[in-house]
Amino acid sequence: MNADIWRNVALLILLAGFTLWLVRRRESPRVRIAARLREVVAIGTEQLDEPLDEAKRMPQRLMHRIAALGEKIPVVQGADRTKLAAQLASAGYRDLRAVSLVSGLKIVTGAALALGSIAVSAKLPVIGQVFVFRVLIMAAAFMIGMMLPEIVLDYLVRKRRKAIALALPDALDLLVICTNAGNSLVVAIRRVATELGTICPPLSEEFIATADELSIGGDVSHALTAMSARIGTPTMSALVSTLVQSQKYGTPITQALRTLSRTERTMQIVALEEKAAKLAPKMTLPMIVFIVPTILLIAVGPAMIELLAAFRAL
Repeated sequence: MNADIWRNVALLILLAGFTLWLVRRRESPRVRIAARLREVVAIGTEQLDEPLDEAKRMPQRLMHRIAALGEKIPVVQGADRTKLAAQLASAGYRDLRAVSLVSGLKIVTGAALALGSIAVSAKLPVIGQVFVFRVLIMAAAFMIGMMLPEIVLDYLVRKRRKAIALALPDALDLLVICTNAGNSLVVAIRRVATELGTICPPLSEEFIATADELSIGGDVSHALTAMSARIGTPTMSALVSTLVQSQKYGTPITQALRTLSRTERTMQIVALEEKAAKLAPKMTLPMIVFIVPTILLIAVGPAMIELLAAFRAL
């Protein structure tokens, strides 16, 4: 018993030392200055905001602390940080500290799973008695915890893109109506965003962000290309190409938008037909497992009962 306690203490010390080594290795004066400036700005913003209840302020404080941890221990750096920022924008998170928050979540989830693995591995019958195996289990749990936030982020990006793809044909039809009414591109995009607010909030947010960028005098091509990169669907890329060419050459876009809308609806119908065609093979295994035994029982059961009764009579 005492040996198990000392092993757990040694594992905790190993995990704490690894964390401190990361802090000393990755933390630089520039990172500390940037973190301090963000804390000062956050404190000033909280003082200007209206007073909130303690229950409402608790999640915000927790997020601030996790983001501060991510800034002190930047586990995501360089090109990976830029890629993560683009992925967060695709998921709808455009906050300046979003990348730091994900970094902090990676550390927290990794440490939580590592501590949980220490308690679980001690209960294992054979492996739990070997200290090296327990260290390997702790390291594997820490790595899995580091990957969990990115896995969840990938799921959120896919879910958001699917919702946008479903509402995109309606948005194209609304853009056709607005352009036929004589509205400019900025007015048409903002109007469509307003109409899509309750139908598809993700697409409405993207249109509002693009309209705001165009309203302050931004480059049309750059704003539309940025929206296409955030959404990342083929139809949105085709829409952006059509709008950019229209703005560049002054050609009417009504017919092109109609064609895009018709093509997108046709693709959705084809996708539904493909799913319907795959349904029959997918139903084969459940039918074999659940339906066929029941049919055999009903068909063969009475005959088997009579046969058993006949053998007993003999």
